[in-house]
Amino acid sequence: MVKTSRRTTLIAASGVVLGLTWPLAPTGAAVAAGAAPSAPSAPAAVERSTPLTWGACEGPGLDPRQRCATVSVPLDHSDPGGERIRIAVSRIPAEDPGSRRGSLLMIAGGPGGGSLDEISGKGQTLPQEVRDSYDLIGFDPRGVGRSAPVSCGLDREDLALTRFWPWPAADGSVNGAMDTARRTAAACDRNGGELMRHISTADNARDIDRVRAALGERKLSAWGVSYGAYAGAVYNELFPHRTDRFVLDSNPDANGDLNEGQFARGAWAAFERGVEDVFPEFAQWASRKENPYRLAGTAAEVRTLFLRLAERLDREPVPWPGADPAELNGDVLRQTMVYALYDPDAFPSLARLVSAARKGEVPPAPEPPPEALMQNQLAVALATFCNDGDWPRSAASYQADVDRSRAAYPLTAGMPRNATACAAWPEYPRQDPVRITGRGPSTVLLVQNERDPATPLAGARAVRDALGRRAVMVTVDGTGHDAYLGNGNACGDRTVTRYLTTGERPARDRYCR
Repeated sequence: MVKTSRRTTLIAASGVVLGLTWPLAPTGAAVAAGAAPSAPSAPAAVERSTPLTWGACEGPGLDPRQRCATVSVPLDHSDPGGERIRIAVSRIPAEDPGSRRGSLLMIAGGPGGGSLDEISGKGQTLPQEVRDSYDLIGFDPRGVGRSAPVSCGLDREDLALTRFWPWPAADGSVNGAMDTARRTAAACDRNGGELMRHISTADNARDIDRVRAALGERKLSAWGVSYGAYAGAVYNELFPHRTDRFVLDSNPDANGDLNEGQFARGAWAAFERGVEDVFPEFAQWASRKENPYRLAGTAAEVRTLFLRLAERLDREPVPWPGADPAELNGDVLRQTMVYALYDPDAFPSLARLVSAARKGEVPPAPEPPPEALMQNQLAVALATFCNDGDWPRSAASYQADVDRSRAAYPLTAGMPRNATACAAWPEYPRQDPVRITGRGPSTVLLVQNERDPATPLAGARAVRDALGRRAVMVTVDGTGHDAYLGNGNACGDRTVTRYLTTGERPARDRYCR
């Protein structure tokens, strides 16, 4: 998953591609364009690097202090002398030069999100003492926005988020998802260019280290959120002696769940548990007597009502002129529910949609996001997940997983276990995923909401266990995605701010009620 969009429908949530991100404003011209993990680096002097040439940034509404530059990096990090691409970076200088500590890199969620302009938005919500202490640094990861953007050139119908999110057919069949997977993967291979082969989390981490060197920093501090927390964990593993103060917020299980053994598939599977963790909060809210959006008398009745409505819309979708797709079906309702659980402020939108759908009505059709933005975000998301892991190729494997998931987690109807484009992804040379371990200095503070639909608490605890003595974890009594300065609480926010500004972490893991 800046908070999740307070809009009525999933299609209006234009920046959300995978649920591991937050809504993003377009950061640049998202247009089509055509190595084994290294051992952790040892302490060394700052590498010689060409000084950055800072200039004006493009785009509306930016802080006048924000300046932009580009950093040259290898297209293929295993061939450092080969073709190069340019990574777009931005900076707002520390507001109190006398107390400046260094650079704080904002690592956006996604995959497919960028932080190039977030330093003028989300970055300005940071407490004054943090902005006094750090240059705020943003960047678009490779393939995103202004950093050699890629596109799969998908047909319009395959840009629908209920295609990218692999909802099974109403009867649970995965055949339609497999057809979409083959069509999408072929388009990405045909139109994505050479860079599509080299978009991965490990590549992003190595790009970040090139950015660090270009900034002239011996060590780098960071605030990574959602997928950005995973990318930050991978950087911390590959370059442990380059990390200063790392805040990893809303953490997916970096090493994958027991069934998957890898981050990429586990990130999708996590929605089963995450949605079940958060939906009771919505159901409790939607059953309160004083609530003008009340749906039923008890939380249990809200759940039953929602499940039955989704099943009815599977059979009898409501026409929705101007929307994409042009109907309110069960999957559109389910997808809207998943997005609404990111932020309790979106609960009224979901309740209004449920109330309308029960009467066979729909709200006004939302304005679709810019097609170029969707093409770019979807391409980067697919490339990252597919290149990061090994995925089954057979429909039978997905069908078995979907059947089990639908029985155990009816709210998500098997979607988290269904086939994505990765089921038919080209056989590009693939790096092994970087495994997160407890080796290296203790520089990490994890912050995690107790109830998070996209990165559930169980995954964050697994990251905490993997990091061992390298980390301390703050669990926040909060609901929704994005804990620090988002859907967390004052106790958690104070703890993170104290670490960034003083280096002081709790002596042990703590719970912020």
